[in-house]
Amino acid sequence: MPTKIVVDCSTGISTEVELTAEEIAQMEADAAKAEADRKAADEEAALKAAQKAELLERLGITEDEAKLLLG
Repeated sequence: MPTKIVVDCSTGISTEVELTAEEIAQMEADAAKAEADRKAADEEAALKAAQKAELLERLGITEDEAKLLLG
């Protein structure tokens, strides 16, 4: 079972405690949300890269040439 470390700052004593069912559920929900967010960000980055490549192709220029024009 997953655990957490609880530190009593007044005494400096740290104790390892098992997570409750609610804490485990929250940890799993947070991990699932983080994974979904990562996948969404990856998909967005891939879409932007494809759109950029398509635009450069339509314009008939390279990325370096586009940077020169915009810089």
